[in-house]
Amino acid sequence: MKPGIHPEYNEITITCACGATYPTRSTRKSINVEICSNCHPFFTGKQKLIDTAGRVERFRRKYAKFQKKD
Repeated sequence: MKPGIHPEYNEITITCACGATYPTRSTRKSINVEICSNCHPFFTGKQKLIDTAGRVERFRRKYAKFQKKD
């Protein structure tokens, strides 16, 4: 490998919105995530509606015309 062309590979901490932290290594300074294995519904078994930037509402508006009328 050529010297001086590769980015720094440092130890960092990944921080979740729920407060969990995970040590890892990366070329980035820090990583912030919204969902981790401690709070994700698949791993916890708890149903939780996660709406990031209105995605659920946007989906409902998009497919509202396809819903059956009773």
